[in-house]
Amino acid sequence: MAALAPLSTIAERSDSLGCSARSLKHSQELQGSDFSFYRKRVEGEEIAQVVTPASDRGFLLGISLAPHRRSIFRGRQGAKFEFAPGAIYTRDFSEDYRADLQAPFDFLLVEMPLSWFAAASDELRRRRVAGLATVTGQHDPVLQHLAYALTPALANPDPDSRLFIDQLGVALGTHLLQRYGGAPAPTLRTAPLSRLHEERAKMMLLEKVKGNVSIPEIARECNMSASYFLRAFKASTGHTPHQWLMVQRVEMAQQYLRSTQLTLAEIALACDFYDQSHFSRVFSQVVGSTPGAWRRRLR
Repeated sequence: MAALAPLSTIAERSDSLGCSARSLKHSQELQGSDFSFYRKRVEGEEIAQVVTPASDRGFLLGISLAPHRRSIFRGRQGAKFEFAPGAIYTRDFSEDYRADLQAPFDFLLVEMPLSWFAAASDELRRRRVAGLATVTGQHDPVLQHLAYALTPALANPDPDSRLFIDQLGVALGTHLLQRYGGAPAPTLRTAPLSRLHEERAKMMLLEKVKGNVSIPEIARECNMSASYFLRAFKASTGHTPHQWLMVQRVEMAQQYLRSTQLTLAEIALACDFYDQSHFSRVFSQVVGSTPGAWRRRLR
């Protein structure tokens, strides 16, 4: 049984999740359409405390990115838990929470508001999901994979990050509802988008630089849920919306590389990439070589 640690650090300035600002080595945050994503990392061996009073903020998911131990308290009684990489916990914000974190720790955290559960229940229709089962220290390979996919966007956000994290957020939320919320898995194969909906979705994606469109916004235009829209869009195009948009920009960049003498930085700007580094990274992912190497092979 864990002993109750002194409350000395609680008076220090803490962030919205109860983490001591002094202890944090890295603190990153990114806001999606439905969820808030955080990465919190502490190095060293000191004990860091997390304290949050009960509130109506919804639920919190934590995904461990490195080995970690913590003691979680109810009253003055505490229990110790071990977290391997990929181990998760869920927290209901309606309950007081206090934990002593045995540093170092490195977590991806996802805050899910109650409004999202209400909207998800409306989409499910057959079953109301009010929250998630309490889980502590359980390994979840699906959430581990999604966490590793999210960390680069948190470290280096760019204008396309919202579209990307919306897609991962839908996948994460669907998995949580089915595995920890009791929601049924879809049983029918998803049909492709109609031609009208596909054209509308693609037009909104191509125009996103003007308004930073989100997955929920496009899904509403197609009169479907975000999760159904993502499945239907991939059935129609073979890509997620973010992947499809990147392919369109790369194809436009190839035209500039082939027919103009513009520099890579100028092409990156013309094709709505964040900067030349972002352009080179995406181009390499899609084509398999850097823009400069691809252009040289044309000569």
